[in-house]
Amino acid sequence: MGRSMLDLRFIRANPDVVRKTIADKGEKADLDRLLSLDEEHRKLLVESDALKRERNVESEKISVLKKEGGDASREIARMREVSARIRDYDERLGAVRGELRTVELTIPNVPHETVPVGADEDENVVLREWGEPGSLASSPVPHWEIGETLGILDAKGARRIAGSGFMAFVGAGARLERGLIGFMLDTHTREHGYTEISPPFIANRAAMEGTGQLPKLEFDMYRCDEDDLFLIPTGEVPLTNVHRDEVIPGERLPVKYAAYTPCFRREAGSYGKDTRGLLRVHQFDKVEMVKLVEPETSYDELESLTANAETVLQRLGLPYRVKVLCTGDLSFSAAKCYDIDVWSAGVQQWLEVSSCSNFEDFQARRAGLKYQPEGGGKARFVHTLNGSGVAMARTVVAILENYQTDAGTIVVPEALRPYMDGLEEID
Repeated sequence: MGRSMLDLRFIRANPDVVRKTIADKGEKADLDRLLSLDEEHRKLLVESDALKRERNVESEKISVLKKEGGDASREIARMREVSARIRDYDERLGAVRGELRTVELTIPNVPHETVPVGADEDENVVLREWGEPGSLASSPVPHWEIGETLGILDAKGARRIAGSGFMAFVGAGARLERGLIGFMLDTHTREHGYTEISPPFIANRAAMEGTGQLPKLEFDMYRCDEDDLFLIPTGEVPLTNVHRDEVIPGERLPVKYAAYTPCFRREAGSYGKDTRGLLRVHQFDKVEMVKLVEPETSYDELESLTANAETVLQRLGLPYRVKVLCTGDLSFSAAKCYDIDVWSAGVQQWLEVSSCSNFEDFQARRAGLKYQPEGGGKARFVHTLNGSGVAMARTVVAILENYQTDAGTIVVPEALRPYMDGLEEID
């Protein structure tokens, strides 16, 4: 009957929990309609199955009568009547299943018990900070100013190509971005145990539904209408769906993948908000980390995933903070999420560069992601996690603003220099 993001048995047994989740996350979902459709679906199944058993009995009678040379016309007429009723039930079941599936997709994941209840981002809780906010320049300017002055960011050229909301990196700016990608991938694969994947940057509807971007966020996605394919909004989509509809041998867990991908988001609801420079763009690069793990270890894995992202910022010497998101700021699919914000001195803002989330089995149920326990027994759903390790655009912002000098140059963070042919300063 299609896959639910929450187990329907859980929803039936815990309607008050689900109702509170919908309210706490600020979602719009008709739980009463879902429960009504579920009850109707189960009732129709019982009645349909009873008719199919009756048809089997009539078929057996007809077979016996024909073998004995008897008249089976009454039984044949009865079987036709039952078959017609079964067809009617199947049509009704199909319609109910379709509506039930549609409503199911609007039910958000239940937050973990440690997630603070709050209305919006103002009620997120800062857990820790690292480094001292500041800049090498006494009066740092925004990245779009110094980027244009140094000739490493070209918003006008990008606008000619694709319109507003895009950025072109030029010369040392392009080298900086490319160096960051290599640095992050090497850190995660050589030190943190992730396997690098270079995935497609376009995904089908099933993959987008598997990770929860659809149907809720479809309006924010770039869609290729003719093929019903989507430019990926994050590397989470292809990496999580690599094993869709598979049963993974338990000894392979945890599965840990890292990938560089460009990411594409229309950001349809954000016009006029933080739109200058690289703060909010329609295309940005990212190195993503995804884990498929056993349920019992998933919250330990969330802590290590977050630490992996923090390592990148520590190596780059960028001040950051880690906060746990409250229910009102938690994504539709996540059970718990840590946001990592980097300090950017030129705009005097904390900028989110990573969201590290545990989805528990929410995505796995939709994507059919299971594993076979090593000791045998029934296959179980994995828990899925993902986090940026980290997002490139705002990391570039932080480097340009925190590492600019009074002379108008940019000091290249020491960890990046081997990835930029030893370049120490952009001038």
